[in-house]
Amino acid sequence: MLFFMGESNVGWVHNEGTNGAKSMLIMWHKDAFRCDSQVEGKGFITIYGQHLKSKVLCAVVNVYATCHLKDKVALWEDLSSIRSVNQDLAWCFCGDFNVVRRASERKGSSERGSQKNEIRGFNSFINRNFLVELLIMDKKFTWFKANGSTKSRVDRALVYDGWLQSWPNCKQYVQLREVSDHYTLMVKSVDNN
Repeated sequence: MLFFMGESNVGWVHNEGTNGAKSMLIMWHKDAFRCDSQVEGKGFITIYGQHLKSKVLCAVVNVYATCHLKDKVALWEDLSSIRSVNQDLAWCFCGDFNVVRRASERKGSSERGSQKNEIRGFNSFINRNFLVELLIMDKKFTWFKANGSTKSRVDRALVYDGWLQSWPNCKQYVQLREVSDHYTLMVKSVDNN
């Protein structure tokens, strides 16, 4: 039985990656989400299921992109393909995209020539798939070099319109950084009622 933060009713999918590198984990509370199926690919894990309270059918994609532009482009194409097959679902893509959307999301590192192409390509992926970035709370940057000299906003949550129709108050919250050099993101909808 898996215990996570005092909870035993947790579902999860783990992809070990290669020798521990590029390892990914996606988790959900079984009282809130029913996972019906999963798909794993190079750089992502997708779970399909139903949010139990609202009965909304959705797909949540955990993303981990490499540093290489060629691999990022291939990942964006794979993600576009899986979303296009099931357009009627509420979609959430979240994780480490390993790219910024604008130069201001990276501090302390010199601008690489390929960075503009990465930014352009990533924003094109977002626009082609009609994705919206959730409002981020608490911190502007999600990755910091150990000495604090470099920081970036490479982790994010992007949603398709159906997600916002179901949860219009949904935001991404930056959590503590304990094990990784990245801060954990939590996607959460807070009802104003």
